[in-house]
Amino acid sequence: MEELAIKIRIYDRQYPMKVHPKDEALVRKAAEQINSQIKAYRDKFGITDIQDLLAMVAFDCLVDSQKVKKSKTEDQQAISKRISAMLQLIDSTM
Repeated sequence: MEELAIKIRIYDRQYPMKVHPKDEALVRKAAEQINSQIKAYRDKFGITDIQDLLAMVAFDCLVDSQKVKKSKTEDQQAISKRISAMLQLIDSTM
């Protein structure tokens, strides 16, 4: 599948990117979320330095990513326990 050449604007800069067509909407949505978060931090804390704003956004993204990974791991462990319990129940009836 051929990639699309698109431009994404983050804060006051444009970044050329090549993305798969199926990922274009996701990439554009991510850029919108970054810009929204930058604006929120700028308005809430009065921070104007773009490096500070981008660092805060990056930090938040990684914290969110860690939360998702932890939740996924916990869900997988719970599912494994339930499957093991069901298998034991099945084994005990045979």
